[in-house]
Amino acid sequence: MNEVDALEMVRSAIWTVIIGAGPAVGAAMVVGIAIALVQALTQIQEVTLTFIPKIIVILIVTLFTGSFVGSQIFSFTEEVYGRIATGF
Repeated sequence: MNEVDALEMVRSAIWTVIIGAGPAVGAAMVVGIAIALVQALTQIQEVTLTFIPKIIVILIVTLFTGSFVGSQIFSFTEEVYGRIATGF
């Protein structure tokens, strides 16, 4: 394995993590901004108000995008195992 192969594997691993975490993090960010806006407009400063909606939205997003994320992780795993089998 040379430097190019190692960098390609790291790039692929980072991209897989970004794709895997992207839907849940994006949804949590959108919900967090919406709740922060509501809190700012109504001056309700309850700390626990942000957690329950975020958890619910993350679970729903994971339910809908779970197969896509799983297929991306499976594809990365096949790539890694294929490189191990061929000796990189």
